[in-house]
Amino acid sequence: MTRSFTDQHNHATPVRYSSDVAFSPSVKAVQSRKGSRRAYAMQEEAGGWATTIDEDLKRFIEAQTSVFLATASAEGQPYIQHRGGPAGFLRVLDGSTIGFVDYAGNRQFITSGNLAENAKAHLFLIDYAHRRRIKVWGTARVVEGDADLTARLMPEGYKARAGQVILFTVAAWDANCPQHIPQRFEASDVAAALAARDAEIARLTAEVTRLTASHGL
Repeated sequence: MTRSFTDQHNHATPVRYSSDVAFSPSVKAVQSRKGSRRAYAMQEEAGGWATTIDEDLKRFIEAQTSVFLATASAEGQPYIQHRGGPAGFLRVLDGSTIGFVDYAGNRQFITSGNLAENAKAHLFLIDYAHRRRIKVWGTARVVEGDADLTARLMPEGYKARAGQVILFTVAAWDANCPQHIPQRFEASDVAAALAARDAEIARLTAEVTRLTASHGL
């Protein structure tokens, strides 16, 4: 069944499968030449990539403290911007929309300028501790001056100045295998684990001291 994704300039791009958002004819030609096209064709016939946010993906997204947002200018010049915040700064608003506050920064406005002329965008999320990464294709737009939406999405107590809101509409998403992802842990998680270890050592030391004293040793 052929569908189409429409950009902000109303240029409809017909696609047969959800993964066509990434697998262009050029990409498929390379896959054919390198021997992976058959496997991906079977995946397409089986239903292809998911196009909506399920509960598992929602939990993953809202647990992240970091995300990379890729955009491109009308001429195709790519740009990747990092955004971070406390868990929950990325908010799933419905089955196809992710929203977050774009905090005031260095005022280059490259992402804003790109989205003003090319709505196509990509989100890359990676959880190093669990060696999981998610790739999300879609479109994005900047929302300025919406105090209610900003307040809804601003993490409570987070000391950052809200600049604007970015709303990302999902077209398709895919999960990569964990191969080659280095396992790393959040500093706060490491600190909590060390604190728990130190508390247990202190408890055991106190118990040894008590037992030693009770036996007159």
